[in-house]
Amino acid sequence: MTGSRAVAEETAMAEKSGEKNVAVNRKARHDYFLEESYEAGIALTGNEIKSVREGRVQFKDAYISIYKGEAWIKGMHISAYKYGSIFNVDETRDRKLLLHKYEISKLYDKVRLKGYTLVPVRMYLKNGRAKMEIALAKGKDLYDKRQTEKMRDAKREMEKALKFHK
Repeated sequence: MTGSRAVAEETAMAEKSGEKNVAVNRKARHDYFLEESYEAGIALTGNEIKSVREGRVQFKDAYISIYKGEAWIKGMHISAYKYGSIFNVDETRDRKLLLHKYEISKLYDKVRLKGYTLVPVRMYLKNGRAKMEIALAKGKDLYDKRQTEKMRDAKREMEKALKFHK
């Protein structure tokens, strides 16, 4: 599934399991074939988690890299907490992702050898803790994006015809 329907279903599933979506990276589904997904914790400061709970997160230009056996998200923007003080940190600083060592080594091997990339898909709150869904992805070419749009449009037309027929 693509587009807003997939995002709506993700949101519905999240609400059932006690999760609250904070931000969804819609561009990831458009630009990449998402193959495997992982849940990762994220190390935040006190003021950052307050901003996350307010939903002030953007994934524009965000990516994940593995450096010295640790996973880091770079370029993710968490706005400064409006009631914060001198303890506010840089809004686009690198943040550490909390994954098991074997997961990190598995991801590193696939990224290095097979040409995959790691992209953030969504950020959510689960039992009061900030979690991030990351995916192992392959980039789409322009014709792949066009093909996806054609399939989505055809499916929409079929559903419209079925609805009209009934």
